Amino acid sequence: MSGWITEALHGDFHTNFRVNKVLFDNQTEHQNLVIYENEIYGRVMALDGVTQITERDEFIYHEMLAHLPILAHGNVRKVLIIGGGDGGMLEEVLKHKDVDKVTMVELDRTVIELSKEHLPMICGDAFDDPRLDLVIKDGCLFMKECCEKYDLIIVDSTDPIGPGEVLFTDNFYTDCKKCLSEDGILVTQNGVPFHQATELKSTMSFFKPIFEETTCYMATIPTYVGGPMAFGWGTDKAGLKDVSVAELQVRFAASEIETDYYTPEVHRAAFALPKYVQELVD
Repeated sequence: MSGWITEALHGDFHTNFRVNKVLFDNQTEHQNLVIYENEIYGRVMALDGVTQITERDEFIYHEMLAHLPILAHGNVRKVLIIGGGDGGMLEEVLKHKDVDKVTMVELDRTVIELSKEHLPMICGDAFDDPRLDLVIKDGCLFMKECCEKYDLIIVDSTDPIGPGEVLFTDNFYTDCKKCLSEDGILVTQNGVPFHQATELKSTMSFFKPIFEETTCYMATIPTYVGGPMAFGWGTDKAGLKDVSVAELQVRFAASEIETDYYTPEVHRAAFALPKYVQELVD
């Protein structure tokens, strides 16, 4: 590979990234994996031709999928991450000193090993943390067999194509629900609604029969073009999405976490949806 890499995730709309240097390009047991360097985004990982994470803006995605639900809940002790082989989500979750255990279920061990080798600026030393229970397994199968309860489940999946497709089904979400504690929260990545409206509508339609409170919240991540990205939100504890800025400020200060995107004010604002997105949720 040299020159430019073209991402065709959105059909008629293609995105091009200049490849300055290829670090890895090969087929794993489950998918094609490429890690390369780009002048704007730094190191970039793509799976089956679709950009997953970049060095320069990963903090937005990971902070919003990790810190927002943890601080909204206020007492998260056990976390389950489905996917997230790059380790960025794991690193953010482990910054919370009150989290006792994080179970991470990743299908492709090669993604983890290559992330530790080529993307240490994203995962840090998270994979060495004693609170981590790493499971190499299909996430859908893990949830079906799971008997534990978690305060927070984060579905850090690829798009609903290839290996990640099963993580966007009603059966999978139902299995997640049975593994949540009474006040537990399920959050999911649901793509860019402007281009991937069906993905968000589908997830919300599956959430509504099984959760008392369902919606999404949003963040703008430059890599994922086409507008802000949506994150699905499901819980039986009504009001968790409405925690006041004042309370969030107290919890955030107590966490002693430094962030580059997340703030209590951004947290509250993330649930204010544009009309076209609210219509998809409804």
